[in-house]
Formats: sequence, C-alpha cells, structure tokens
Amino acid sequence: MLLAASAGAQSSDPALERVLTQMDKTAAGFQSTQASFAWDQYQKVVDETETQKGKIYFRRAGKEIQMAAEVTSPDPKYVIFDQGKVQLYQPKIDQVTAYGTGKNRAEFESFLVLGFGGGGHDMLKSFDIRYLGNEKVNGVDCAKLDLVPKSQKVRNTFQHIVLWVDPAQGISLQQQLFEPSGDYRLSRYTDIRVNVRIPDSVFKLKTTKKTQFVSSGD
Repeated sequence: MLLAASAGAQSSDPALERVLTQMDKTAAGFQSTQASFAWDQYQKVVDETETQKGKIYFRRAGKEIQMAAEVTSPDPKYVIFDQGKVQLYQPKIDQVTAYGTGKNRAEFESFLVLGFGGGGHDMLKSFDIRYLGNEKVNGVDCAKLDLVPKSQKVRNTFQHIVLWVDPAQGISLQQQLFEPSGDYRLSRYTDIRVNVRIPDSVFKLKTTKKTQFVSSGD
C-alpha cells in the first residue's frame, strides 16, 4: 500500500501540496539551522533502544551543504559532513574514521537535508510521498508525511521514512527511518534556530596530536 502512491496522486493532494510549497519557501532562503536532538535507535532482535543526545548543525556553503553533529551522551562523538566526505571522531579511542560517499553522494545529501533546508518538491524526485494528516509534536501541529524511496537500492537500507513537518517553518521536528530488518531510528529535534550564524569551528574536528586517522571505503 505504501508503494502505491504516484506522482499524480501526490500533486492532486492539496494538503500535501501546501506542505511541500512551504518547505520550498524555507529552502529558498536557507542559510543555516541548528538544533538539539535525541536519536532513538531501536534494534528489533534484542528489543532494545539506545538514545543519543546532542546538537546538530547545517550550513549552506556555496552550493554545498555542511553538517556537524556533536553527540554528548552516552559517549561523546563528533560527525562532520563536508565536500562529500563524512568524518566520525571518537574521543574515547582518539580516532577519526573517514567515509567517502562516492557515487552515492547525491542520495546521501538528499537524506542529509531531509526536512532541513531541502526543498519540498525536490523530495518528489527521490520519494513517493503520502500526506498522513496532522499530529502534534512538542505542542506543534505538524503535517505527517510518509516517504517511500523510489530506488530499490535505497529501499534496501530504508523501506520508508516518516517526517513530522512544522508547516509554519517548513522544517521537520521529528523523523523516523525504518529499515527492512524492523530496526528504526527516531530523531527528535528541539530548540531549532534557523539562519543564525554558526562559527566555522563547529565544522572542524577538535582532535589531538595522538589522534589516529583511518579510512573506510570511498
């Protein structure tokens, strides 16, 4: 049923059209976003949920989108995305792991800006979208959207994604990504600030002289 949505059906839904149009307006003026987050990673096999908390930052740099995430609990770690490369720094073991997105860069970036600076109608290029009505998140009446990746390759990673979009700001307050295994990640965002100045230092890893650098893939 999730896969039955078509572009024609999507464009004929006035409620969905309003949400996508508002996201387009936000994307047109997007420069930066920062927020506090709580990431709940659920693993079906062991029926357990691990929660990571911290702050996340997005910034437009020319035609590029930069992202930085600072996980403060349970274990500190830092993630930077810049110029098609992801770097993960784990202070506990003093190691930076670099991941190249390579040919998958466009797909990766579409997920990166999902609900944060990405245009609403741009999502129709990669996803079949259904409007699921409205639902409150932190007291905000959000539009709930279900996204099914058009690419089978992407569906092998995420079967579908649910976004809770604040219509007034055109950004998502909550995201849930479902894997074929039954695992999922629920991302909750609070203290969202749009188009504020973010220091360059946020997008640089604070390593030590003894930090080890390793590479994983291209």
